[in-house]
Amino acid sequence: MPAIDATDISKRYGTVTALDRVDLTVEAGEAFGFLGPNGAGKSTFINILLDFVTPSAGSVSIFGHDCQNDGVAARDRIGVLPEGYAPYERLTGRQHVEHAIRAKDADADPIAVLDRVGIRDAADRTASDYSTGMTQRLVLAMALVGQPDLLILDEPTAGLDPNGAARMREILQTELDRGATVFFSSHILEQVEAVCDRVGILQNGELVAVDTIDGFRDTLGGGTKLRITPETLHEDTVATVRRVAGVETAVATSEDRLEVTCTNDAKMDVLVALQDAGVDVVDFRTEESSLEDMFVEYTSGGHA
Repeated sequence: MPAIDATDISKRYGTVTALDRVDLTVEAGEAFGFLGPNGAGKSTFINILLDFVTPSAGSVSIFGHDCQNDGVAARDRIGVLPEGYAPYERLTGRQHVEHAIRAKDADADPIAVLDRVGIRDAADRTASDYSTGMTQRLVLAMALVGQPDLLILDEPTAGLDPNGAARMREILQTELDRGATVFFSSHILEQVEAVCDRVGILQNGELVAVDTIDGFRDTLGGGTKLRITPETLHEDTVATVRRVAGVETAVATSEDRLEVTCTNDAKMDVLVALQDAGVDVVDFRTEESSLEDMFVEYTSGGHA
């Protein structure tokens, strides 16, 4: 049974369409990255999952429970880290987690939960003394209470320093290892790339693409960038490389280096072609297209 199953979800505010016929299935146990520029509709979709917003059309369920008609059962299996959560300033970190434990009827030690996210030493400080990063860790701690089957995280690394972001990734991997599902909305693409199995890109309310990161590379082409330093760069070397099947671009730089974009399967063919042409390669390195490259390709209108 899917963790999230959305069918034909639309949301309109007057003449503005925030979501336009979104179909999306997130399988149980996977890490799914939900991407899009500001205003794309990501938060609207999450608010529909949480029954904070009612869709204008369509339906969405969590583990088979309709989010609008059976919302209590749907929310019973989730932990949520919302964007911009404001804690109760007069309550301590411990009290926040204790409240989450009572609300979820869970058997958990609040100090152990706070220790897991790295703020054990601040357990008895009021939330008014917490930094932005500490608040983010506190909300994650509350989301983790009760070992939820689905974690819905909206910009979870906002305000975290690199150490905090690394700890976040470790925690999410532990949750995935125990079988939880992670739905991860973020604009920090390297965090998504490090955690997620599949990625969906939302643009102007439409889900324009869903695939694995490797799948995006294959779809867009240019899955690999080669930086090749030949011993001598002859006039016809660039033309030799361009004739190789799978090569999309090949240019000579001012440093007498070749920069090539090609499909992943063409990497060795490029090197073999240079060898056959009598070109000695002094050095080469490969770089796969990043998630940022692919995100820009889709959201800038470069891919249809």
